Amino acid sequence: MRGSDQRTGELFSYVDLEKRVPAEHPLRLVRSVVNEVLAALDGDFSKAYADSGRPSIAPERLLRALLLQAFYSIRSERQLMEQLDYNLLYRWFVGLGVDEAVWVPTVFTKNRDRLLEADVARKFLAELMEHKQLRKLLSDEHFSVEGTQIVAWASMKSFKAKDGSDDPPGPGRNGERNFHGQKPSNATHASSTDPQAQLYRKGRGKEAKLSFMGHALMENRTGLVVAAMVTQATGTAEREAAEAMIVHHSPGARRITLGADKGYDAAAFVADMRALNVTPHIAQNLSGRRSAINARTTRHPGYTVSQQKRKRIEEPFGWGKTIGGLARPMLRGVRKLAFKFTLTMASYNLIRLPRLIEAIA
Repeated sequence: MRGSDQRTGELFSYVDLEKRVPAEHPLRLVRSVVNEVLAALDGDFSKAYADSGRPSIAPERLLRALLLQAFYSIRSERQLMEQLDYNLLYRWFVGLGVDEAVWVPTVFTKNRDRLLEADVARKFLAELMEHKQLRKLLSDEHFSVEGTQIVAWASMKSFKAKDGSDDPPGPGRNGERNFHGQKPSNATHASSTDPQAQLYRKGRGKEAKLSFMGHALMENRTGLVVAAMVTQATGTAEREAAEAMIVHHSPGARRITLGADKGYDAAAFVADMRALNVTPHIAQNLSGRRSAINARTTRHPGYTVSQQKRKRIEEPFGWGKTIGGLARPMLRGVRKLAFKFTLTMASYNLIRLPRLIEAIA
């Protein structure tokens, strides 16, 4: 018998969001963990908001929505608001009822920026890694560190001489620029769109781009990110960021190992790591100079294991750029990018959690 194509009445609705989401859906575990982490941050949220005035978007809902944006590759906050309006799974995860109105995109963005002052993304990642579901998965001894290039939301046409000596770009916003014969550098030029972006070349033969650097500290057993930060793109940014994350995460209380590529093979960095009670399992840079890593380190079997494990740190970077929106974030400045990058690394940890829990069950 042919079914009817007539629409049912819309005057009353009895939609229960809890029943619409399958019991075995992986986001159920993720949402449970996220809610417990957000509850632990309640005091930080209270400090970021005034006691009186017009109620804003609840920070808990705002952060859940931003996590969804990373999970499902939603390219902008305007599109995120659009999909929240009709996607019942998204409404359930964020905490919106079926009949609740979604937020205006600009209002959502303004409320998101308020959380930058409270450093919420870093605190969320730190609290997440202390959660009982993740803590049991982690090792306290073996880590890896790496940095990745994040292309800035700024055009090369905006990279102009600081003293204003550039030729006029021509009529209109997209006037022609002749770069032939010019040798722009960060010392003499800056982007008028994003002054904090730096001209950076990933390697020999690569194109120089206006960029930032994202840094992550990974635990070797499961490949989860335990610390993250963003800096300007410089030749020493990776080593400086690695030391800052190590000092914050493990300030010499216990001996740990740190795997890294040969870009970290510098005598000063290795000495600093040893002073922090860190065994530097760093790849040797043997291209025309003496490596700071010798047989004192390389003779141990653990060094070989660290060199194998450290390559997994490319996985969160790859996920963040292909899924999480880090390929070229539509944000400007270190602070906003640091919020986005750190929350994306937390999203990577969360999206892997259901399978990790299943594997040890």
